[in-house]
Amino acid sequence: MKEDLLTRTIIGLAIDVHTALGPGLLENAYKECLFYKINKAGFQVEKKK
Repeated sequence: MKEDLLTRTIIGLAIDVHTALGPGLLENAYKECLFYKINKAGFQVEKKK
C-alpha cells in the first residue's frame, strides 16, 4: 500500500472516531477506539512500543 493511501486511511479512521465520540474525552478513550478501528480495517498495529 502506498504511503499516501495509508495516511489517508488512518486519518479518515481518526476523524470517524472523533466524530463518533465528540470532543472532551481523555486521550486514552480515543486511543482505544482508534486501535479497534484500525484493527478492524485489517491493519496490524501496536499500542505502545
